[in-house]
Parts: sequence; structure tokens; C-alpha cells
Amino acid sequence: MNFDLTEDQLMIQESARDFAQNEIAPSSIERDKKGEFPAEIVKKMGELGFMGMMVSPNYDGAGLDTISYVLAMIEISKVDASVGVIMSVNNSLVTFGLEKWGSEYIKETFLKPLARGEKLGAFALSEPEAGSDATKQKTYAEKDGSHWVLNGIKNWITNGQSADYYIVIAQTDKDQGHKGITAFVVEKGTPGFEHGVKEDKLGIRSSDTCSLTFTNCRVPEENVIWEVGKGFNFAMNTLNGGRYGIAAQAVGLAEASFEAAIKYSKERKTFGTEIANHQAIQFKLADMATNLDAAKLLTLRAAALKDAGKPYIKEASMAKLYASEVAVKNALEAIQIHGGYGYVREYLVERFLRDSKITEIYEGTSEIQRIIIARQLLKEY
Repeated sequence: MNFDLTEDQLMIQESARDFAQNEIAPSSIERDKKGEFPAEIVKKMGELGFMGMMVSPNYDGAGLDTISYVLAMIEISKVDASVGVIMSVNNSLVTFGLEKWGSEYIKETFLKPLARGEKLGAFALSEPEAGSDATKQKTYAEKDGSHWVLNGIKNWITNGQSADYYIVIAQTDKDQGHKGITAFVVEKGTPGFEHGVKEDKLGIRSSDTCSLTFTNCRVPEENVIWEVGKGFNFAMNTLNGGRYGIAAQAVGLAEASFEAAIKYSKERKTFGTEIANHQAIQFKLADMATNLDAAKLLTLRAAALKDAGKPYIKEASMAKLYASEVAVKNALEAIQIHGGYGYVREYLVERFLRDSKITEIYEGTSEIQRIIIARQLLKEY
């Protein structure tokens, strides 16, 4: 078992780290306060190839492996998880699915500009009554000649206001249940398609999350992804591919909390010495580092399995489950180590806690991850 990264992977990691520190970090606090979307940063990320990292060069992507993507996600999220989730959605939930299951028309028309970072994507699955139970789609699409007519509401959509292309999951045959669900690409500006106001969120405030409304929205039949009736399979397979992205985001947050705690513990003095010399603090740091390494290894294992063409559903869910819980735990411990200073914006760790909580919820809650893991285990044993 080789834990060494390749030269290319190390280069990607360093490039992402430099970009995060120099381009993202300076505005992260203000953007968090204002809930401001980082449009210019996302544009620069596209120019550097961070928005289509795993897409084949045949479709204008960077053609990198999953490990490189995970390493970049960790570095970006470590500085700003809002930017991290924008990047994750475009890579994991949009370009991944379009390249694997999209028609040649969809790849040429939508995937290429997304991979180049010229356009931004969103993934619209959740509804007011269809969250963890994605089979309960109320958004409905009815065939009308060479178009499908969409009606319904989607909510909690990341990149909801800023995206150009939206993958929309809708019921097309109510009698067929989950086998009657279809996935479409819907372009911003299509008549009958509107987005709601930006949600005022606890964390990842610099990313935009909103509801989407479809009222007799006509979508060309060539915008169907995979084939009619395969939408649920498409959504579940795409989410499986996205979980290592959120795991990487959580690892980045956990690492940021740990490094902030280490730094502060070496500066802050009590009882005549730095608090890093107190055993109570050392125990916290030891646990934080151990949990962080375990989360990172789980995430890299899932990525390595995907790169090797091996099954990774269980491992991706394990990584997402564990890394998200470690992100919250490490943020809480970082705040505790900072004491009162940890409770104010100036010291960043309060943002790490606010940002980390969502990683236990989106792209499958921790409870859903446990169900997935258990089902995979029961198939194996």
C-alpha cells in the first residue's frame, strides 16, 4: 500500500493551496458577513481548470484523477467552504454525471463550457416534500411534441441563483414510481423557469442557495439525460460520485480547525506557560489530529478506489459520514481551545463550526449514509 502522492498530485495540491491563500482568503470574512457570491473567484478557478477537474480533455476538462480533485477540494475548503461547495457541485454533481450519462449533444452543448469554467452548473433534486426520500418527486414533466413541459418546485439548490445550467430531476410517469423519473438539463432564462430569493443560511453563506420554480417550462427533448425513466438511477449514481467531494470539503474544514487550534495554543498563555503545554489541551489536539487523519485516509481511499475502477459506494459514504462528523467535532474543540475568542468572527473558528454543520446534512444526511453503508455491508457478507 503506497501512501505517496505523485508529482502531478502534489503540484495540484500546491496550486490549490496557493490559490486559496492568495485569492480566496483575503475576502472570505467579508463575503461570509454579506452572504456575497464569489463570482470573480469562481471565474478564476475556471481559468485554472478547477471547475472541470475530472472531465476528459476531449470535453475541455483537465483530465485529472479523483485523488487530485480531492486534494484540491481540501485546500480550497480549508480556506473557504463556500467556495469549496460551489466547486464540488460543478465537479461532482454536474460535470461528472453529464460526461458519464449525457448524450453527445449534451456533452458538446453543456459539458464543455461547464468543464472550461465558462458556465456554472447546479443539481436540482430536493423538493419541499422530497429530501432524503428522493422518490417522492412532485415536480412533473409532461411530453408535448418535441418538448417536455415542467411544473414544480425545487429547494435547497446550491448555485441556485448563479448557475447557467441546471440538472433537474422530475417525475414523468406517476404510475411507475421511481422508474418514472427523468433527468433534464434546463438553461437559465428558459421561459417559465425562475429562482427564488437567496436563503439566509447559518453557514457557507458565500454560496447561494435558493428554491427554483417551474411553470409550464418547455425543455427540448434532446435535453433529457441518459433516457426517459432513468432519472432516479442517474441521481443516485451521481450522488454516489459526489460524496467524496463533500468528504473532502469536511476534511478541509477539520484541518483548518486543527491548525487554528495548534497555532492559538502555542500563543496563548495561562498559569505562566503556553496552553499547548497543558495536558488538557494536548489531549484535545491529539484527538483532533487522529480524527483528522482517519477522515483524510477514508476520503483518499474512496477516491483511489474510484480511480482504480473499483466499487466505492460504501467507502464514499463512510468517508462522507465520518469526515463530516469530524469537521463538526474539530470545530467545537477549536472553539473550546480558543475560549471566548473562539466565539467571535475575528478568530475564524466560529465560521468553521457554522460551515461544517451542513456537511452532515447535504448530499445525503449522516443517517442516510449509515443506511447506505449497512445495505452495502449486507450485500457483501
